[in-house]
Amino acid sequence: MADYRLHSFALSGNSYKVALFLELAGADWEPIFVDYLGGETHTDRYRTEVNELGEAPVLEHAGLRLSQSGVILDYLAKTTGKFGPRSEQEAREIWRWVLFDNHKFTGYYATLRFMVGVKKVEEDAVTSFLRERALGAYRIVDKHLRGQDFIVGDRPTIADFSLAGYVFMPEPTGIDRSQFSGIEAWKARLMALPGWRHPYDILPGPTSLSQ
Repeated sequence: MADYRLHSFALSGNSYKVALFLELAGADWEPIFVDYLGGETHTDRYRTEVNELGEAPVLEHAGLRLSQSGVILDYLAKTTGKFGPRSEQEAREIWRWVLFDNHKFTGYYATLRFMVGVKKVEEDAVTSFLRERALGAYRIVDKHLRGQDFIVGDRPTIADFSLAGYVFMPEPTGIDRSQFSGIEAWKARLMALPGWRHPYDILPGPTSLSQ
């Protein structure tokens, strides 16, 4: 059995955040497929045995079971000694961006992408609202990345992996991502890291509702 077991699925960018860390850190890990589209996370078994919150990802390691991608990334940085902060100031800066990501950057974009790109819903007031909020968050991150190579300092940290959860997902959302040159250059730098892999190549399960 692998040292790290990640309950996850391919369509989940939050799962990808953790899987990307594990790959880049060279960790001994294996994915455990979560049938999200089949309703597994709503079952009593899943909420009793895996995660009472009914969410993925969930990481199993050394007798622990952890949920919430930000918590998992922080744990992995501490247990592996990789991609974490070098000082208390960096730690605060990392958490500032992880929380911004969870609340806004991933928060709005992930919901928009699932509705428009995965479920193919008709455009309405909700998708319009989500897109405007996602665009606002993208503009903030793009401006930040025009001045430096990575989110915090000159090297990748868990802040980068947190914000990278959905930026490689291919589904259309009505947002032209090519307009964000800072983010696109940052993505290229992440892709150049040894061990980088696309989310659909690293995580199990279908990549569309039709599969």
